[in-house]
Amino acid sequence: MDILEKRIYPRSGDKQTIYLKPVISNPNISIGDFTMYNDFVNDPLLFEKNNVLYHYPINKDKLMIGKFCSIACGAKFIFNSANHTLTSLSTYPFPIFFEEWELDRKDVANAWDNKGNIVIGNDVWIGYEAVIFAGVTIGDGAIIGTRAVVTKDVSPYTIVGGVPAKLIRKRFSENVINTLLEIKWWDWSREKISEKIHAIQTGEINQLL
Repeated sequence: MDILEKRIYPRSGDKQTIYLKPVISNPNISIGDFTMYNDFVNDPLLFEKNNVLYHYPINKDKLMIGKFCSIACGAKFIFNSANHTLTSLSTYPFPIFFEEWELDRKDVANAWDNKGNIVIGNDVWIGYEAVIFAGVTIGDGAIIGTRAVVTKDVSPYTIVGGVPAKLIRKRFSENVINTLLEIKWWDWSREKISEKIHAIQTGEINQLL
């Protein structure tokens, strides 16, 4: 395995699991270090094509995913151009067919409501076939349940699930959550993370202070 392959495929013999950062080419998508994606249905290298949908350059909206996130097979990020505007008397996207209706091409984005970027924090786990909609921010440490449809912001270290996604529970006490958000272990050096991996895995938060 050459250096580039090792940066993409973190596990020897596993071509279903990749680090996303080195395979992203779209300048409107940013991925943090060590964030991984697993796909046992399609080629995970096609993440931009298969998982980031309606992400057209004309809208200039962004997908921003932090470090150490785990994204399960089939998770989808649905952007603004999938919307049909609700401010019109009709949901028909007349501006897209500007030639047919002799409209101004520069107004094509009026066909949909622009709700903004999708922002995913650090250490977020997005479950199998979950769907995240435009304008949503998911906080650090959150968990998105299998096939959840996320239409609203998710607080840090919160577990949500369902259609539409709703609060299931907080992962930790407020004191622990605040401590984790303060120390931001995902921003530590690789060496320090390696040194503290046991404490991270076993929940010994006092050893991280």
